[in-house]
Amino acid sequence: MASLARQRRLAGPRLLLVAVLALGPLAAGAATLPVPAEGDLIGDEAAVAAEADDTLIDIARRNSLGYEEIVNANSTVDPWLPGEGTFVRLPLRRVLPDAPREGIVVNLPEHRLYYFPPAKPGEPRVVVTYPVSVGKMDWSTPLGLTKVAAKIKDPPWYPPESVREEHAARGDILPKMVPAGPDNPLGLFAMRLAIPGGSYLIHGTNKPAGVGMQVTHGCMRLYPEHIDELFHMVAVDTPVRIVNQPHKVGWSGGRLYVEVHPPLEATSSAVVAPDRSSLARLVANAVRARPAGPVTWTRAETAFDAADGVPVAVTDELPAGAASP
Repeated sequence: MASLARQRRLAGPRLLLVAVLALGPLAAGAATLPVPAEGDLIGDEAAVAAEADDTLIDIARRNSLGYEEIVNANSTVDPWLPGEGTFVRLPLRRVLPDAPREGIVVNLPEHRLYYFPPAKPGEPRVVVTYPVSVGKMDWSTPLGLTKVAAKIKDPPWYPPESVREEHAARGDILPKMVPAGPDNPLGLFAMRLAIPGGSYLIHGTNKPAGVGMQVTHGCMRLYPEHIDELFHMVAVDTPVRIVNQPHKVGWSGGRLYVEVHPPLEATSSAVVAPDRSSLARLVANAVRARPAGPVTWTRAETAFDAADGVPVAVTDELPAGAASP
């Protein structure tokens, strides 16, 4: 689905973005956003003009995005040479995952981590969100509820025997321990999760170009600047929820939005990828739960086909005093 979505040209009102005309990066605090008191959407739509030497990876990192996010949102743009002045969408508006808004929530198909810091007296709640790499096909990141068990600065890496064998098969001999430093793939900071039967980490990287992809051995990998921030905000015992939600639905301003991401690649052919019917059930359940305007199903189908991670309104706002149809 992902490759098909990237080949399709998106047209019409979905390309009406709020353009950020400055060629430089967004403000450093762009990843910290208020949690809506009512509703489920955060962030704003935006776009930039590519510079002559930019790749989409460069633009993604400057704007707290990962590789898959920016490529999926720009299906007609060459990721390696967009070209000076090319219009690049920044998918910075998103539906919050369907999970408690506390601690850390990681949505694997979205390649994104959300951190909900404890509320401070008299201050509005915020969410801090970062792109992450997640486990590849044979090394999937486990789903479910866990917690941060330990925090390690300058972590050594002890590659599991299975990982050493995988590297050895392609002529890359790994030592039993890689000390902290520039050659350590864990970067400068790591948080170990309390997941039985394995060593699963949220950590940095010495190869930031791979952030936002399904490429790890089960860990969650952040840009170096992001893990530095997150490490110093998060306490041991913070809950961590890992979910698999390629389809998300949420409310904002009385309208229902859908956001669709390509599903994770799976090891088993028996794993059934989410289809239109699963998205339709989410939408139907949402509009049954509260008053809403009629659903425009063609918008939901377009969002499903594009799988570009951009929220799309599938209902119109009800007029004041109107009853649900």
